[in-house]
Amino acid sequence: MSNILDVTFDDMDGNPQTLRKLGGSSTNTWLVVNVASACGLTKQYADLQQLSTKEGLLVVGFPCNQFGGQEPGTHEEICQFTSETFGVDFPLMGKVDVKGDNQSPIFEELAKVTGSDGYLGAVRWNFEKFLIDNDGNKTRFSSQSSPIDII
Repeated sequence: MSNILDVTFDDMDGNPQTLRKLGGSSTNTWLVVNVASACGLTKQYADLQQLSTKEGLLVVGFPCNQFGGQEPGTHEEICQFTSETFGVDFPLMGKVDVKGDNQSPIFEELAKVTGSDGYLGAVRWNFEKFLIDNDGNKTRFSSQSSPIDII
């Protein structure tokens, strides 16, 4: 793997995308988060939206329904809920598996990152966070870490 920023995944319309293309030339930091709309941590969307206004930072959400079925909706339903409830306007990608046999390639790479809590392995729960710089260096934070505290 050359750089995590060049790993391909599907955007909300099913088109191939990369973090680098999403960010463009003005982005120097990406915050990748597996998100869910019916989780006890869903309120983190508010902090993620606040962070998404920081210059040079791009927050990218990957909806996932693997943890307690907490993201059952369609992409349109997810976008409507997050927009109406939290004012989310950062990009939400197509729904992915973050672990298991159908794990998205980007989360396959992110699972190789040791977290700030010492954990290494598959994503454990909704709202696990990965901070990535322009060189592809990755830092991992648990679901319980406040998005505001890690940036």
